[in-house]
Amino acid sequence: MRIALLGYGKMGKAIEKVALERGHEVVFKIDLNNSAEKQLIDKDSVDVVIEFSSPHSAYANLEFCMSKGLKAVCGTTGWLESRKEIEQLCVEKKAAFFYASNYSIGVNLFFKINELLAKLMAPHEQYEIFTSEIHHTEKLDAPSGTAITLAEGIMNNNATKKSWVNNQIAAKEELAIWSSREGKVPGTHTVKYISEIDEIEIKHVAYTRLGFALGAVVAAEWLKDKEGVYGMNDLLSL
Repeated sequence: MRIALLGYGKMGKAIEKVALERGHEVVFKIDLNNSAEKQLIDKDSVDVVIEFSSPHSAYANLEFCMSKGLKAVCGTTGWLESRKEIEQLCVEKKAAFFYASNYSIGVNLFFKINELLAKLMAPHEQYEIFTSEIHHTEKLDAPSGTAITLAEGIMNNNATKKSWVNNQIAAKEELAIWSSREGKVPGTHTVKYISEIDEIEIKHVAYTRLGFALGAVVAAEWLKDKEGVYGMNDLLSL
């Protein structure tokens, strides 16, 4: 499979390593230093584009891919206010778009556990809900896309929570997400239910980028012959 990488930072390099190990060819490696070369990418030169860039570049990259009818796997967070536009363009141009806020298989199972726990806890209003996420200082967006996905999973299963707020005291109908950026730390996401008498906590800790990189390459392999909009639930049959 011929892959184009849009974004060649630490994550892009990890994806390249996994892709080569799995027998694929990386034909383009695009970052800010050679961004003009993106125009050379088309359906004749690549099978799938993997987009892990930055919040301010993602939309333009994905609009380019969809307008050319390409198949794109995206893991960039911090741009999702424009997600519906990309999905609509994907359908119009008969392209393929795969998005996940996190490509780790473990995290996606964690998402399902979070949704189940939220559903079980919804009738028990004596518990207040808190979520937190810790990442390295190089992560540009806060809260993380994974934290937002966790918040959405809670809100979809608990009618008392209407919206989330970041790094501030939450009102009763709000869900607090506490974000921290510290040195070289593993990405950590925690969900807590706290009452006056006890506490329930679920947590996921990511020790390496390789789990995310593997998930992105597997998603690209899966998307190669498809058309439409997909996510990890489709890939993992969740």
